[in-house]
Amino acid sequence: MANQRSRLLFLVCLISYAISAIAGKSYYDILQVPKGAADDQIKRAYRKLALKYHPDKNQGNEEANKRFAEINNVWQLVFIGFIRIDWLSAYEVLADREKRNIYDRHGEEGLKQHAAGGGRGGGMNMQDIFGSFFGGGQADEEEKIVKGDDVVVELDATLEDLYMGGSLKVWREKNILKSAPGKRRCNCRNEVYHKQIGPGMFQQMTEQVCEQCPNVKYEREGYFITVDIEKGMQDGQEVVFYEDGEPIIDGEVGDLKFRIRTAPHDRFRREGNDLHTTITITLVQALVGFEKTIKHLDEHLVDISSKGITKPKEVKKFKGEGMPLHFSSKKGDLYVTFEVLFPTSLTEDQKTKIKAVLS
Repeated sequence: MANQRSRLLFLVCLISYAISAIAGKSYYDILQVPKGAADDQIKRAYRKLALKYHPDKNQGNEEANKRFAEINNVWQLVFIGFIRIDWLSAYEVLADREKRNIYDRHGEEGLKQHAAGGGRGGGMNMQDIFGSFFGGGQADEEEKIVKGDDVVVELDATLEDLYMGGSLKVWREKNILKSAPGKRRCNCRNEVYHKQIGPGMFQQMTEQVCEQCPNVKYEREGYFITVDIEKGMQDGQEVVFYEDGEPIIDGEVGDLKFRIRTAPHDRFRREGNDLHTTITITLVQALVGFEKTIKHLDEHLVDISSKGITKPKEVKKFKGEGMPLHFSSKKGDLYVTFEVLFPTSLTEDQKTKIKAVLS
């Protein structure tokens, strides 16, 4: 019971956030479609925005969460008896001809009156809501939409950019759909009809029917894209440019994805959120201690001095001097491995003095 109450409280907070996020915005503005948009255009717009701003793809991104709340606009809370929550998204309104006509004429107040009067789509029960948020609910069947190929580019990012944040300019060439003379067959479908082959005898026939659409052609174009590298990004993370992949006729454009890969560095090696480096010291420094600093990726100095004996291959950890964690103020650690430089030869006098000191 307590667990159910906590879930309910979470849901109410999320709904309140959504209401504040979309206050005063037109449903057409939320889905980024014109007022006269066709049904399939509304479906494509909603699908594109829902995928782009889904919380699973934008963890820790407050702006993306706000946009996701907008496109899934919750506009009504009604408590009857134990509890009932009625809600309606911008997509549910615009994709339904009856609700869309009411919204165009009377706005949200008209929709509320329509729902209160027993109109279609009166709301969701608790099982549907918890199913949507916590799993186990019946998911809406997603319409199959043809989409062009996603383009995935391995992008080498310097440790400096991954430590401090930065940007890279990348030259991009891709196919663009342009108008072409003539018409083409499109939106082809099979239609069934019956043909009479004799008195009282009919044969079922299937015929392919196509529409005549304006012709198009592919042309190659090139341009620069600026890819922002965020602090602490890991190998394999992607920077996505939606609808910047390969186009396809009568479908959606694919996405362009830059997959981060840490470029080799001359001083540091990255392992997750930690950095590793190797420093060479002399035999004398290893025995009597030394004062030394190393320059970090942002050029601040890290003191690695020692007052005691340093053994060959000894590793020392410097807490908080590693890579920043993505979307966090914390940092990993820096590990310094010490290599001791031994002399290649000693004179007899040096041998005698060393024996005297160490005996």
